[in-house]
Amino acid sequence: MTVTAGPAVEGADGRRTGPARAVVTGVGVVAPNGIGTAEFWAATLAARSGIGLLQRFDASAYPVCVGGEVLDFDDAALLSQRLLPQTDRMTRYALAAADWALADAGLDPAGLGEYDLGVLTAGACGGFEFGQRELQKLWGTGPERVSSYQSFAWFYAVNTGQISIRHGLRGHTSVFVSEQAGALDAAADTARLLRTGTLRAALTGGFDAPLCPWGLVVQLPGGLLSTSRDPERAYLPFDADAAGYAAGEGGALLVVEREDTALRRNAAGIYGRIAGHASTFDPRPGSGRPPALAGAIRGALREARTDPADIDVVFADALGVPDRDREEAAALAEVFGPAAVPVTAPKTLTGRLYAGGAALDMATALLSMRDSVIPPTAGTRAPAPGPGIDLVLGEPRETPVRNALVVARGAGGFNSAIVLSRYVRSPHHRAVTRPA
Repeated sequence: MTVTAGPAVEGADGRRTGPARAVVTGVGVVAPNGIGTAEFWAATLAARSGIGLLQRFDASAYPVCVGGEVLDFDDAALLSQRLLPQTDRMTRYALAAADWALADAGLDPAGLGEYDLGVLTAGACGGFEFGQRELQKLWGTGPERVSSYQSFAWFYAVNTGQISIRHGLRGHTSVFVSEQAGALDAAADTARLLRTGTLRAALTGGFDAPLCPWGLVVQLPGGLLSTSRDPERAYLPFDADAAGYAAGEGGALLVVEREDTALRRNAAGIYGRIAGHASTFDPRPGSGRPPALAGAIRGALREARTDPADIDVVFADALGVPDRDREEAAALAEVFGPAAVPVTAPKTLTGRLYAGGAALDMATALLSMRDSVIPPTAGTRAPAPGPGIDLVLGEPRETPVRNALVVARGAGGFNSAIVLSRYVRSPHHRAVTRPA
């Protein structure tokens, strides 16, 4: 993605600065191992997994019976009774996370102009459970019992729409459908719209909730889900015993603002900034051409003006499928050198969340920068043969994290990489820091 530098902006003291930078001021999380940012982060550092035997429905007859479910989400307490009949679980997660992210940022949408705040999310699965329920009504009791909300509640763009309606956000809205890579693409486009002056702030991220009978059935033909019935061994990226991944549900939303907007309103704190991004597309199978992931990584580093040696951690895509893991390890070794940068995959505690996965990785990377710690990869024990990577295992690794690279690959050949950097104030800007 090519980003056009926007016009110069004014800092908090009125001086002219360079093009507006995109900074993250709020985070909202709903994940299988934690509801809310604090609970999720504590569980992640303690390596507490949210992956288990599926409980929401009887999966004993399916070849897959393990996943990362969000089991303690109290939607009735968090959302109005009016919204519940309109929404699938994924949208309820997204609405709660949007509330929490805005509160974390201390951002009142009413304080900005009518079209200054937008919503850009990723969606891959849509409202599977809502759709299944209404189809059951259609075939079981007749069309007159089907909810009128079926017309949009199943749609992968519904989270963007419901968030914008709930908060009266009339700025640019869009949805990205590049599966696991989508949230990185959404964040990058958010940064572009901020730099060019189209928006002053936005909510960006992604959510999915694909764990219901219909949702599970449509995932099975891909052949990538783990059939292990042991939750601790179901998802083992970069491991000699890797045999697929566990699916999960949830995701994260970020409040991203122009730096000058955040400073002018005296934002409570800044987690970091979106420094660079690039996306590529793999060649068709059988073409003989190599995967394009390394190109996306190099492009993100180039846009961020960051050398490979300056990346302190890589949050890996970590599919858990042996040949795809080897491809990713080879791309990292090609760009950084063998075992030259710490690599982690905390999604081993949640499962792959599709559109929510990379969004949650971005939130985790920002928390890593805040607290100077890299969370571990769970489950993986015996490294798979192939290019060596410095995979963080067992315990969190305490180390300064100034720049983090998040990598994501979506089904069908999408590759995306984003560089998040610790916020360092401009000499013309007053310091804004967030306490740990």
